[in-house]
Amino acid sequence: MTKLSVIYYSATGHGTAMANRVAATAESAGAEVRLRHIAETRDPESFAENPAWSANYEATKDLPAATGDDIVWADAVIFGSPTRFGNTASQFRAFIDSLGGLWAQGKLADKIYAGFTSSQTAHGGQETTLLTLYITLMHFGGIIVAPGYTDGVKFADGNPYGVGHVTGPENRNELDEATLAALDHLARRVVSTADRLS
Repeated sequence: MTKLSVIYYSATGHGTAMANRVAATAESAGAEVRLRHIAETRDPESFAENPAWSANYEATKDLPAATGDDIVWADAVIFGSPTRFGNTASQFRAFIDSLGGLWAQGKLADKIYAGFTSSQTAHGGQETTLLTLYITLMHFGGIIVAPGYTDGVKFADGNPYGVGHVTGPENRNELDEATLAALDHLARRVVSTADRLS
């Protein structure tokens, strides 16, 4: 049985919804799944006037937070982060930057990795966020399993690098059918590839 960690940072809940979908689909595909959020590094008072951010913080703050052990344990890892100026969020980056000791010991290598992201606009830096993430994962010695155009659903969501959700100006948390299908395909592809390699 493939061991999959879904590790994500979410401010306003989009990443939480995406991670939950990936985890559920991976479990239905036969994987043992650890779903872990990356702990918030900002003071909650700094986003108290953002109801979505505050609500997501309250909903996830007592859940198990990601640690490097969740990567060491896993055969495969699917990371998620919102797009921040074409890159991952600082909270996500702080987590990645904490993994230097495990990287130096070679404990992050030879695992399957993939990613998902979200942004407010269709061209809000989703591709560069995923590509920048994958550069880091190459430094780990990871095996990148991007979805490519390996299923018809990818022609609907149009993202061969991973999965990207467009929130729109209304900042909607609801995932549309194309995004849900793309998340399902990503989860199944990662699990099936990990199954074949193990």
